[in-house]
Amino acid sequence: MSANVFLLLVVGVLIACGVYLILERIVSKMLLGMILLGNAVCLLILTLSGPDGKPPIMGTTDTAHANDADPLAQAMVLTAIVITMGLAAFILALAYRAFMLTTSEDVNDDPEDAHVAARREREDPER
Repeated sequence: MSANVFLLLVVGVLIACGVYLILERIVSKMLLGMILLGNAVCLLILTLSGPDGKPPIMGTTDTAHANDADPLAQAMVLTAIVITMGLAAFILALAYRAFMLTTSEDVNDDPEDAHVAARREREDPER
């Protein structure tokens, strides 16, 4: 079985861009990164599910169903789409709530994290 190298390259680029956007401190960029990762997963599942019209498992002795499409990849993509949209709705709700409380979209550093880092620096100055 050979996969389409161009589609795998597109999946790699989508995942790289998605991870880069998720690591940003702005909620809208995090949301775009999650959507890109969801689309990359859907494309990866469809790419690796095999050629069109044939099941992904080769070598079966039953030749009557050799040209049937496997519904598993389609079901997994549909599930991935639903999960991505649910996660996007959750992130949008968090962004709306954070904007109403702070009137800013940027996620600030936690003061407790700064306190722990300062305490660790006092205890072990070689770090």
